[in-house]
Amino acid sequence: MRSFRTVAALAMATVGLTAALTTVPSTPAVAAPGAVTWSDDFTGPAGAAPDASKWRYDIGGGGWGNNELQYYTNSTRNAALDGNGNLVITARRENPAGYNCWYGSCQYTSARLLTNGTFTQAYGRFEARIKIPRGQGLWPAFWMLGNDIGSNPWPNSGEIDIMENVGYAPSTVWGTLHGPGYSGGNGIGASTSLPGGQALADAFHTFAVDWAPDSITWYLDGVQYSRKTPADAGGNRWVFDHPFFMIMNVAVGGNWPGSPDGSTAFPQTMTVDYVRVQAWDNGGGGTGGQIVGYGDKCVDVASANTANGTPVQLWTCNGTAAQRWTWAADGSVRALGKCLDVTSGSTANGAKVQLYDCNGSGAQKWVFSAAGDIVNPQANKCLDATGNSSADGTRLQIWECGGTANQKWRR
Repeated sequence: MRSFRTVAALAMATVGLTAALTTVPSTPAVAAPGAVTWSDDFTGPAGAAPDASKWRYDIGGGGWGNNELQYYTNSTRNAALDGNGNLVITARRENPAGYNCWYGSCQYTSARLLTNGTFTQAYGRFEARIKIPRGQGLWPAFWMLGNDIGSNPWPNSGEIDIMENVGYAPSTVWGTLHGPGYSGGNGIGASTSLPGGQALADAFHTFAVDWAPDSITWYLDGVQYSRKTPADAGGNRWVFDHPFFMIMNVAVGGNWPGSPDGSTAFPQTMTVDYVRVQAWDNGGGGTGGQIVGYGDKCVDVASANTANGTPVQLWTCNGTAAQRWTWAADGSVRALGKCLDVTSGSTANGAKVQLYDCNGSGAQKWVFSAAGDIVNPQANKCLDATGNSSADGTRLQIWECGGTANQKWRR
């Protein structure tokens, strides 16, 4: 196996913060699916472009680190809704705009869509229902890259391949991890095949991973076929401890699948029924669950909104995912796939607390003390219910630790 194509994505990625090295427990946690944090069911009229608030495009024909033959476009000829609740990515043997590729005039066009700049998440279930294309030289994929790739070049930023197929193995799906010391052909992965010579291109199939802080588990149609933990990295750094973004594409040719031949028919389509992301939920036990404070109210993400900057508040305890918090090994406190964060990294009294992409910064480090305080060590201040209020919607902030009732928490 391989996955050198990520090297070419460096110039396309948004610069992010380098993730902090975390310490993971020795016993792998089970990543159970929690609340849906992001989804696309591709509803819309036939011929429409995918939702621009969710998907962006990689564009070009430089080979993407693998000597691939296609030119990726943002044209609806290569990525469009079909009017029946599907996204169709189409690889074509054509070059209508005179595109130049690394080998000369391009022979093929296709599309590569990604959520970089629109959605990232650490941990949870990432799933898509897809009918893949068929044929020698085709290389469909559903995969993820670390959001810090712009400042922490691949493979240090990490890659999770949820689904890859190469046309010469029509029954087989691969799931692979790439990181420092285990990238490209040395990635950590496994494969599974449909029985009886069935081809994946014959029908829709679901491809998913459950990602916990210390394990990643792959499924084909709900059946687990691989699980990897830090022990599988052979002493190399486990880099799957920070948010990733998703990518879907159909490559043509390249080092792994080889080139199309006379048996390969074009156009070829990858039809995507849905893409869905759920929060990581350990079931409310162990280090997860509600955080209860002043007035017996819970720490709550306002309206269960996963947007960066969403207020964190007090609210009547209701058992929803917006009130279920996981205390991670890196000192972060997480809900809905994001982190409890002090706005702008402030250390001032009254700095409001919000939900934000996990980035390993001091603004996202918390310590739960034996006295019931939740302390941000960077500020040396306590999580505090503003104005000594226990009303629903009371914003949470940091304030000098005073031992008062509005700074006491239990979990």
